[in-house]
Amino acid sequence: MHNTTHNITNVGVIGSGQMGGGIAQVAATAGFNTTVFDTSPDAIARCQATHAKLLARAVEKERMTTDQAEATKARLTYVTDLDQLAGSDIAIEAVVEDAAVKAKVFRGLDDMLKGDQVLATNTSSISITEIASATKRPERVIGMHFFYPVPVMKLVEVINGLATDKAITARVISLAEAMGKTAVPANDRAGFVSNRVLMPMINEAFYAWMEGVAQPEHIDAIMKLGCNFPMGPLRLADFIGLDTCAHIMDVLAEGLCNERYRPCPLLRQLVVAGRLGNKTAHGVFDYSAS
Repeated sequence: MHNTTHNITNVGVIGSGQMGGGIAQVAATAGFNTTVFDTSPDAIARCQATHAKLLARAVEKERMTTDQAEATKARLTYVTDLDQLAGSDIAIEAVVEDAAVKAKVFRGLDDMLKGDQVLATNTSSISITEIASATKRPERVIGMHFFYPVPVMKLVEVINGLATDKAITARVISLAEAMGKTAVPANDRAGFVSNRVLMPMINEAFYAWMEGVAQPEHIDAIMKLGCNFPMGPLRLADFIGLDTCAHIMDVLAEGLCNERYRPCPLLRQLVVAGRLGNKTAHGVFDYSAS
C-alpha cells in the first residue's frame, strides 16, 4: 500500500554516525536499498561493523531470522564518494548539527539530484528554510527528524520549510510509516516541538541544581516518579551530551530571539570542563566506575 504513495525504493543517507547509521539500519530492515555515505573511511567501517553486530543481536534475540538479517545486510551499501548516492529517490542528511556544514551538503545534493528526489535533513534544531536556501529547489527540501536510538524510537518529526511542496510532505510521511515510524508534523521554528519543550526543562533542572533546590539525583527522582518520565532530565542531558544540549539552547535563543533559552551557567561550566556526559564517562553524574 505504501509504495503507491512514497514511490521510494532507494534511500541515501549522508553521515554514518549514531543517527545516520540508525536511519540506514531502519530503512534497510524495512526493505529499502540503502546507501550510507561518509567522508571518513574509518567512520564508514565502524558503521558497517555496528550494523553487523546489531543485526546479529536481533537474530540472537529472535527479533528477526538469519535470512532476514542477511537480506537486510545485502540491501546496505557503504560509500565514501557522494556521487554514489546519485540513484537515490531520497537523500537523508544526518551530519553534524552545523548550518554551514549542512548547507555545503545540500549544495552538493542539489547539483547531483536533478529530478523530483526528496532532500531531507535530520536536523534537531536548525531552520529547514535556511537549509533549503542553499539549494535551487527549496520545494524539495524537508525536515525528517528521527530520535535516538533510531531503531527503538517511533517518532519522526516532519517539518516543512517555507517552500516545501505538499506532495513531498506526503511522500515523506508515507516513507516514515513504511519504515515503521509514526510521522508527526511540526512547523519550521527553531527546535520544532521536541527540543523547544525539552531543552528549557533540562535547563531548568540545571538551574534548580545550581541554586541548591535539590541534588541532581533527587531532581531526577522527583521528575521520574512525579511526572512518570523514564529518565530524569539531568540523566537525559548526560545521555544526549551536555555540549549538544548547550548548542541546541543557543540555537533556540538565537532562532527565537529570546535570551531565556540560553544555557544555565552551570551547564556551560561543565561543558568547558570537558564533562560532557556519557561520551566522556562524566557529566552531571560520574560513569567511570560503572
